[in-house]
Amino acid sequence: MPSVYITDIAVYLPNEPIGNEAIEDVLGQVGDRPSRARRIILRSNGIKSRYYAIDPETRKATHNNAELTAAAVKQLENEHFSLASDLDALVCGTTMPDQLLPNHAVMVQGVLGSADREVVATSGVCLAGMTALKYAWLGVASGEHSNAVATGSELASAILRAEFFDEENEASVEQLAKQPEIAFEKDFLRWMLSDGAGAVRLQPQPASQGLSLRIDWIVQRSFANEQDACMYAGAVKREDGSLESWKSIEHKEWLADSVFAIKQDVKQLNENIVYYTVEKALPDILRDKGLDISEVDYFLPHYSSEYFRERLAEGLARVDCEIPYERWRTNLVTKGNTGSASIYIMLEELFRSGDLQEGQKILCYVPESGRFSTAFMLLTVCKAQA
Repeated sequence: MPSVYITDIAVYLPNEPIGNEAIEDVLGQVGDRPSRARRIILRSNGIKSRYYAIDPETRKATHNNAELTAAAVKQLENEHFSLASDLDALVCGTTMPDQLLPNHAVMVQGVLGSADREVVATSGVCLAGMTALKYAWLGVASGEHSNAVATGSELASAILRAEFFDEENEASVEQLAKQPEIAFEKDFLRWMLSDGAGAVRLQPQPASQGLSLRIDWIVQRSFANEQDACMYAGAVKREDGSLESWKSIEHKEWLADSVFAIKQDVKQLNENIVYYTVEKALPDILRDKGLDISEVDYFLPHYSSEYFRERLAEGLARVDCEIPYERWRTNLVTKGNTGSASIYIMLEELFRSGDLQEGQKILCYVPESGRFSTAFMLLTVCKAQA
């Protein structure tokens, strides 16, 4: 397959970073007292700061998802690349777009005001950004497109504001101290998810200046044939594991049952996430692609909480794929969990760090608990091409 290169990466994080003590001021307080679970959850997930598309003074939204994405894409424009005349394809992934339809990508194109081009949206949870990147990569590799821009973005704050939630279940707080994983319920997500967008430009040759990242391969695997839905929104999970859509639920129950809030089956998550997304998938991928894990210079893992860091390392070790911690790069602590945008935000930080050298290999890992999917991407650092 012809080579395709990431020649530029851009990130947009809205407003100023929000520290742990200010979260409830910005998102609002649920119920008549501050959350008693907040400190336990934050201690477990390890996040120190994050970004919200909310004005901290007025608590009004400053961006919608399409605007957030467009702000990242605009940063790719320079004297050699015009969105109006040079962009050949735009592919955008997100978990929750601003509307049910039309799709997220055409809304981003509308904000950008770019000329008519192929525009595609990918859906999902955390994998939406990676599947967007894969579509764009294959489009350029096939010769269908002379270049492409792929994005991942999240606007979680829109559904994390206090007005969106029923009063939390304070009775579970004591259990949180003993079992941190039980925090993966509604209240957990308020202290965990945040906003951000990333964009990459793909071309069939390296950039004329600086380093580029050659995409060697992107592999995605889904295990929905073995697992019921674990993370979901717009539905209610029934006893048999099936999802009942919001379309078949009485309107009066939408708010009473928090139908549109993001939910997660905690027990199912903890029993399966590392096994399916790492242990069951990675050894086969490495064998099929002929990659020795010792060749990896940098490992960029997307995980939702520092709680999973050690569990991920243990899973890698169980399948003889250990990667020393000194090769790991993640910015969860300072940028928060931005879902499908996270891999872009991590990659941009490494790309700008000055640490990369020609020939180094970067392995990116994105798991998704929607119905248990995973993606791995291998990149090779390349020098400029005159």
